[in-house]
Amino acid sequence: QVLLVESGGGSVQAGGSLTVSCAASVITYISRCMAWFRQAAGKEREEVAAISPRGSTTYYSDSVKGRFTISRDNAKKTVYLQMNSLKPEDTAMYYCAATTVPCTWTRREYNTWGQGTQVTVSS
Repeated sequence: QVLLVESGGGSVQAGGSLTVSCAASVITYISRCMAWFRQAAGKEREEVAAISPRGSTTYYSDSVKGRFTISRDNAKKTVYLQMNSLKPEDTAMYYCAATTVPCTWTRREYNTWGQGTQVTVSS
């Protein structure tokens, strides 16, 4: 069983920064790609960032490229999303996700989700 627990969400003013974390408890963690998704009220869930098992490859959506950074500490089984220059449109529930094993980077299939952490950006 894979358990993903997000933390670090909160409220911040536009232009500020916030880092959310995802702690994973699974022995196959090192073989999984990890990602952060977000879902704003009334919108579909969006993959905003992903990272390969060793951290050598990353993906960012156009909406966050240049502002967000995904990273992972495999010794701690933790994934981070550092968010800078936050905008009101970044307001959403942020979810951590893990792929099936092994991860195929070009066809990532997520089968495990955390419960989410709320990020609210005020103008």
